Amino acid sequence: MNSPDAADAGRHERSLSFGSQAAAYERGRPSYPPDAVDWLLSPSAGSPVRDVLDLGAGTGKLTTRLVERGLHVVAVDPIAEMLDVLRATLPDTPALLGTAEQIPLPDNSLDAVLVAQAWHWFDPQRAVAEVVRVLRPGGRLGLLWNVRDTRLGWVKEFGRIVGLEHDWMDATVELPAPFTDVASHRVEWTNYMTPQALIDYVASRSYCITSPTEVRARTLDDVRTLLATHPALANSAGIALPYVTVGVRAMLSAS
Repeated sequence: MNSPDAADAGRHERSLSFGSQAAAYERGRPSYPPDAVDWLLSPSAGSPVRDVLDLGAGTGKLTTRLVERGLHVVAVDPIAEMLDVLRATLPDTPALLGTAEQIPLPDNSLDAVLVAQAWHWFDPQRAVAEVVRVLRPGGRLGLLWNVRDTRLGWVKEFGRIVGLEHDWMDATVELPAPFTDVASHRVEWTNYMTPQALIDYVASRSYCITSPTEVRARTLDDVRTLLATHPALANSAGIALPYVTVGVRAMLSAS
């Protein structure tokens, strides 16, 4: 049985594995539905949001949605290759190497820290302390996860090949004081993609990247077989992959 230290080391290794598949990540991973992003930024929840950090920004899937809204956005990620892709798409957006445990920004400099598809990679105690440091009083922390909706038959079979995701649909995220007013939100939506993008999606997942070569090859071959043989997918130029996007929002005490 692996020790806790070994498990943490393995998680850390997986969290830094995406660089070799940054291009596949950009091609295969979904963006985030506007309703979910708007809920995180809702003016009715607290202080107005202008200065925003996308923490664990990756290739900029969420960053793009924030820039589109006219916000002043800084992207931070620990993987240089992911930020290279982000900079190619968003050349005017500051993109800094850094981690959730050591955010390269000044104290009290942000209205919001948003984290998409990455909070589970962080050391939560150290990350919360850093988020509190960089947020202004009354600022907010927002978390997002895209979770495949397995109620469709082919998506369930797909899950048997690529493995189950963290079940954030029913998860609760504990955020200690001084965070208050913790709320959650769900949006059901569909991502339309090509068959090749589905393969890229699998190729960019951490377990696939870090698997032995033969395991990785077998997994991708199994996905190609599913695409070629499943009645809902065979001979189709486009795929509808259903998602549930789960959001968690918390406010930093203004006192």
